[in-house]
Amino acid sequence: MKLNILLFFSFVQLAIDGQNNLINHVSDISPQISLFSKNYSPNVSCYRIPSMITAVNGDLIAAVDERVTSCGDLKWNDDINIVIRRSRDNGNTWSGIEKIIDFPLGQSASDPSMIVDKTTGQIFLFYNFMDLNIKRNVYFHHVITSKDNGLTWSRPKDITAQITLPNWSNDFKFITSGRGIQTTKGTLLHSLVNIEKGTYLFGSDDHGQSWYLLNTAINPGDESKIVQLSDGNLMVNSRVNNLGYRYVHKSVDNGKTWSSNSDSSLIDPSCNASIINHTITSHGIRENVLIFANANSKTTRENMTIKLSFDDGVTWTEGKTIYEGKSAYSSLCILKNGNIGLFFEKNDYQECTFVSFSFDWLSQK
Repeated sequence: MKLNILLFFSFVQLAIDGQNNLINHVSDISPQISLFSKNYSPNVSCYRIPSMITAVNGDLIAAVDERVTSCGDLKWNDDINIVIRRSRDNGNTWSGIEKIIDFPLGQSASDPSMIVDKTTGQIFLFYNFMDLNIKRNVYFHHVITSKDNGLTWSRPKDITAQITLPNWSNDFKFITSGRGIQTTKGTLLHSLVNIEKGTYLFGSDDHGQSWYLLNTAINPGDESKIVQLSDGNLMVNSRVNNLGYRYVHKSVDNGKTWSSNSDSSLIDPSCNASIINHTITSHGIRENVLIFANANSKTTRENMTIKLSFDDGVTWTEGKTIYEGKSAYSSLCILKNGNIGLFFEKNDYQECTFVSFSFDWLSQK
């Protein structure tokens, strides 16, 4: 009888422990919140191309294409607007949808991306622009800015002449959606793709008053993201079509020259991805970690997964699956509470969804 009683209480304790573990697990990753969905707006064909940043005051800003007449890309769509939602509580609640770029029919804006200047607090939101009525097939590149953490935005400024070359006028070229970076020295850097010539970086050394092109092609590469490594050098992580994996490019001279290698550990179905730096402190030691998100499949846009690198991208963890179903473009950021936020396309472009999780959960095996 005593043995049975002991066994009974052991089972009770196991059940309690299991419940506590479940609670801890659930608290480490938030519920997924659909921020943009065609179900919300019957007149919109789809919302695509997520971009997300954390403002200097901690507010989250999530931006996407509002594709009205069709779900087609900029070159084939005469009505694409840029819309945002904002959160002041680490993504728990969000403002309503705000339209910040809305040109007349026939003129479209697409592929939002953002950089936060941590020195001035200013937010730069870039997008690609086309006037399909007058200059069909000619891409222009605009930027708008916010000095109040995304509450209000400036009028668009055309920076095409600053960040491209004159003989590129009729080329298929675009600023990569998602986000750029600010280096430790304060330089703002972002990537631009010329389909025929390669990936390029453009930047600003005067907090966005002027922009310039780094005229060195990075190949192979399509939509690309840039990060600064722990030693101060630059790394560009690139989509390369029809290979089934990513390419990584590194520069030790601030982008003047590049060394390029494939990375078979980052399998990829020819899709835009997201990569950011995160600094953690463990036992009093600061450590730089790279966080990478993509559709973790060689052939299909599905299986949204987060991977970590503790050695500047030399090796990667196996990763944590966030969503097994159809998923595509993504954007990562660090929340003001220290958690990681992920904003991604879900369910075959039916919605753009936000989820957050702790670094401890992400790093658990």
